[in-house]
Amino acid sequence: MKISVRWLVLALAGAAALMGVVPEAFAADAPKLDTGDTAWMLVSTALVLMMTIPGVALFYAGMVRKKNVLATMMQSFAITCLVTVLWMIAGYSLAFTGDGAYIGTLSQFFLKGLALDSVSDLAKTIPEGVYMTFQMTFAIITCALITGAVADRMKFSALLWFITFWLFLVYVPVAHWVWGGGFLGAAGVLDYAGGTVVHINAGIAGLVAALVLGKRKGYGHDNFSPYNLTLAVIGAALLWVGWFGFNAGSAVAADARAGLAMAVTQIATAAAALSWMFAEWMARGKPSVLGIISGAVAGLVAITPASGFVLPGGALVIGIVAGVVCFWASTSLKRMIGYDDSLDVFGVHAVGGITGAILTGVFAVGAISVSATSPEGSSGLLDGNPGQVMTQLYGIAVTIIYCGIVSFVILKVLDVIMGLRVGEEAERDGLDLALHGETIQ
Repeated sequence: MKISVRWLVLALAGAAALMGVVPEAFAADAPKLDTGDTAWMLVSTALVLMMTIPGVALFYAGMVRKKNVLATMMQSFAITCLVTVLWMIAGYSLAFTGDGAYIGTLSQFFLKGLALDSVSDLAKTIPEGVYMTFQMTFAIITCALITGAVADRMKFSALLWFITFWLFLVYVPVAHWVWGGGFLGAAGVLDYAGGTVVHINAGIAGLVAALVLGKRKGYGHDNFSPYNLTLAVIGAALLWVGWFGFNAGSAVAADARAGLAMAVTQIATAAAALSWMFAEWMARGKPSVLGIISGAVAGLVAITPASGFVLPGGALVIGIVAGVVCFWASTSLKRMIGYDDSLDVFGVHAVGGITGAILTGVFAVGAISVSATSPEGSSGLLDGNPGQVMTQLYGIAVTIIYCGIVSFVILKVLDVIMGLRVGEEAERDGLDLALHGETIQ
């Protein structure tokens, strides 16, 4: 009996499937990893990690007083280690698995099932191990940013407990809402790389923490000049370079959209640095080094939610507006309200994130963001969709309210159980010596 070639091939394929081996020709639905995408995401992940250590560590350490430099750097380093382990245990699974509107699942508890051939549905051309680590670095820097608001006065032990609870109760849910298939993403809220998830979240948590802890001893009349602006400039420069991994990496591919995200990030950052510098120059008579690097960070923050949705012209406007608004928030608004946010986490990150999120709704261009899941792209006000601004305001409001309330509850509970603030003597002598038994000679 003659057996056609076609039937023979089908029979062999069926046998292979029963044995757990699927020939490549019949694996039409199997994910195909892209080496270019994978290589770029490996680099992006390393760049984002660099933003925390040494980026944030140096940036913050250079702006505190000499007696708190080591403690400030210790916070960033310890948070990097702590969040890495917590993300591996349950953070990634709760944020990026399942299709729940409010939280993910524990299907990948302790990264269960993560293997060489694992691929996330949210990033189908790179190994899941790379995607998981990339998202881990976002969680790390978000938590580290908060520490700038409570510098000089928070117990190290209390900070570690706060970050533990805050990661699971605030960061993970909001990340799921926006990026993991939750209700904010489904509602059309645009946040390409973390305007709400990272910056508004961290800025609001920082403000609440600063208010709960109270002002530093001597705030308003003692000398709180930065210890070493050279360190702060180096830190800001590392943040700027690392941010290309943050924004361009959020394309999760080595493609044209990643390239455009890189371009608009550079443009907005430079524009914000200049606008802050000129605003300060007019207000105070001299442009400061601290001012221009703060402006650069404000521009990086503001372009983050918009980086995958806007053209260079929109990025230029976003940067100019962010520099001026964040300068005002970190000086005039801060004096009006009277809070002691040590390193202006609220003024730069929350206000910058809010500014960028709103302007994303203005300048988003649908043609840039066309994809399989969004065939018409995501348009903003100037591209014919005025409702996008209201959608952005909705996402901002939800994030602020939720983060503010939950952060406050966590802090108050920890204050009752263990206390949040170091003693007056420790604050006077410095946290380097009081908490870590070390000093800078």
